[in-house]
Amino acid sequence: MRYLVTGAAGQLGSKVVDALLESMPPEQVAVSVRNPEKADSLRARGIDVRRGDFDDPDSLAKAFAGVERLLIISTSGDNATRLRQHGTAVAEAARAGVGFIAYTSLARADASPMSLGEVHRATEEAIRATGIPFSLLRNNWYVENEAGSIQGAAAGAPVVTAAGDGRVGWASREDLARAAAAVLVGAGHENTVYELSGRPRPYADLAGAIGEVLGRSVPLEQVDDATYERRLNEYGLPRFLVELLVDSQRAMRQGALDVESGDLERLLGRPATTLTESVARILESPRSG
Repeated sequence: MRYLVTGAAGQLGSKVVDALLESMPPEQVAVSVRNPEKADSLRARGIDVRRGDFDDPDSLAKAFAGVERLLIISTSGDNATRLRQHGTAVAEAARAGVGFIAYTSLARADASPMSLGEVHRATEEAIRATGIPFSLLRNNWYVENEAGSIQGAAAGAPVVTAAGDGRVGWASREDLARAAAAVLVGAGHENTVYELSGRPRPYADLAGAIGEVLGRSVPLEQVDDATYERRLNEYGLPRFLVELLVDSQRAMRQGALDVESGDLERLLGRPATTLTESVARILESPRSG
């Protein structure tokens, strides 16, 4: 049996590969990456590195050949790009005769008010339509998404949010990667939907966790959407990313990521990493975000 992870050079995919190699020889693991020449470190570990560009269907057809169980990691970019790329990946997986598809989706993707929800709903529907056994891994918000705020707080800045008292089920990228690996290699995950969430907490608790690690109080600054957008624009972020982040904060305020679920800990077989522990790791490794 061969397992394949897409986007294996990325921050989540690389951690999934690490988790897989703890339980199987590298000969059973394949990865698809857009630029194989940048994956020498994976090849050096004995992993089958294949070119798989989500904008090149032929490359995906070759990458997915002979694969029994596939993990599709959602891509980055604007929504139109993601919709096109995910649709191509699902179609090529079906044509290649893949036996199982796991997909990294979004919390409550079927009803999420986030603009990202459109992408993940469409991808989930496309996967279901293939008739291939699947598992939808509905990841909540990565703690690492807050790395800029966490590092800024360490430098004396407040934690700025437009999410109000909305609660977020932050989870570490490491935990979510290990959960994905467990589903990819484990039995009994056919046609399942997992809400992978940490304990939902408001941004005030994030500021508190940062303060606990730093040993001092960290202020929380609540702003409106327009102010939050202006702050992001000042950082020179791409327009689509600014819109995504403002939309995400608005959706958090509405409860989009307030998900109570024990799925993550069940898949891990242990308690999830706490918010404070995750913050400490980010501060120890500033480049991890």
